[in-house]
Amino acid sequence: MNSKIIDRKVSRFSPLSADVIAKAQAGEATIELHDSCLQDIPAFAALEQVPASSPDETKRTSGSLVIFSWNAERLKYDAASRALLGSVAPDVALLTEVDIGMVRSGNRHTIADLAGPTGAGYVYALEFAELGIGDNREMIWHAGETNASGYHGNAIVSRHTLYDAFAVRLDDGAYWYVDRETADQRRIGFRNAVAARIGEDDNGLWCVSAHFENRTTPAKRGDQARRLVEAINERAGALPVIIGGDFNTLTLPTDPEALRQIFDDPSPIEPMFAVMREAGFEWRQANLPEASCRTRPDGTPEPPFTRIDWFFTRGLEASVPATLPAIDADGMAISDHEALCVSVSLAR
Repeated sequence: MNSKIIDRKVSRFSPLSADVIAKAQAGEATIELHDSCLQDIPAFAALEQVPASSPDETKRTSGSLVIFSWNAERLKYDAASRALLGSVAPDVALLTEVDIGMVRSGNRHTIADLAGPTGAGYVYALEFAELGIGDNREMIWHAGETNASGYHGNAIVSRHTLYDAFAVRLDDGAYWYVDRETADQRRIGFRNAVAARIGEDDNGLWCVSAHFENRTTPAKRGDQARRLVEAINERAGALPVIIGGDFNTLTLPTDPEALRQIFDDPSPIEPMFAVMREAGFEWRQANLPEASCRTRPDGTPEPPFTRIDWFFTRGLEASVPATLPAIDADGMAISDHEALCVSVSLAR
């Protein structure tokens, strides 16, 4: 059994304890202190799951399904995010960088706010317990304010029933705690992926929302892919799988023509693609060879950009891939990532 798999369910996480924050900030920033604090945070050992209020089971997984994937960068723009999701009306939404009780996103339970009005259910896996209020920009914007819960993670949203959900820890954590370069955003936690099945038993489709590390090397992202594949193989077996998320493939070319040229095989630059290919996953039919990031209203990050958000499929036929502008009705960015969308059906 994979010890890195988390599958205990709760209906709501308790807020991050002030005692844990004080403990983490008082001592020298070591891996040992990080791991001790992590053990003191029960939310890391569970998933928050709320079922759909009226599950929509009219479309079976034997038909075509629309899958949406987006790094929502805190999910802080509630109405605009719901409008973006509503414009696609996906069967499943795979979301990364989702806040719960962070002052930078209004101290809201952002994923419940997104799912609730449509009657959708969700499953949420904690990636980081935030020791502060955010990055350098957010510390200025929200100086003197306090987080209600202090959580940041990844989620799956669907009006279909989400069965057998689990999360898998993709690294050993502490990157954002012991590294002095991250002093602007100290965190306890680790990168993860959260998975759930729609459809019962042998007719199911496994959906996975994944977030790989940016402040690391391509080789270590390859290691994260191996952990992810191991967990999927253990839980999904021979059932079809779609993975969507932010893979932080930042070393890929920013020149559009160069990106198109390496699109069929980016593995010499980012070894994670070789890992995924060897595990039977395909990306060429589910993605477009174009950048997936954008500049926020404050002028960051600056272009040029490459593609760091991807779909990977196994046992499925993918069609109509799209990269969707993550903007509100006035054309303002609501994330530094574009959204992805693709249709999938069972491979013949």
